[in-house]
Amino acid sequence: MRSDILLLALMVGACNWAFRYVPTRMDVSAMPRDGWLARFLAATGPSAIATLFVASVMPWLQAGVPVPMIVGTAAVIAVFWLRRSVLAATLAGSAAYGFAVWGLAVWGLH
Repeated sequence: MRSDILLLALMVGACNWAFRYVPTRMDVSAMPRDGWLARFLAATGPSAIATLFVASVMPWLQAGVPVPMIVGTAAVIAVFWLRRSVLAATLAGSAAYGFAVWGLAVWGLH
């Protein structure tokens, strides 16, 4: 393995570890709730979820728009908007995706 690739992997791994570990060990009790650090820490969760979502659907979108993915994503957004429950939204999205795959298989639409 080339040393520059190994060094890059170690640097990225160390930053990733620090980004996940340090916020869990910080004393945030004295931090102002509307400060820049509080806003940054509050935004890391949604931004990580959005990044994972985009990274996971990009290969599918490049091959064409799959109906089950659209149906499942729409179900997640709709149920979360209505109920504000991550659990209900996840279950609804999984069920909608499964029913869309099943429906396409039963009706022979690909």
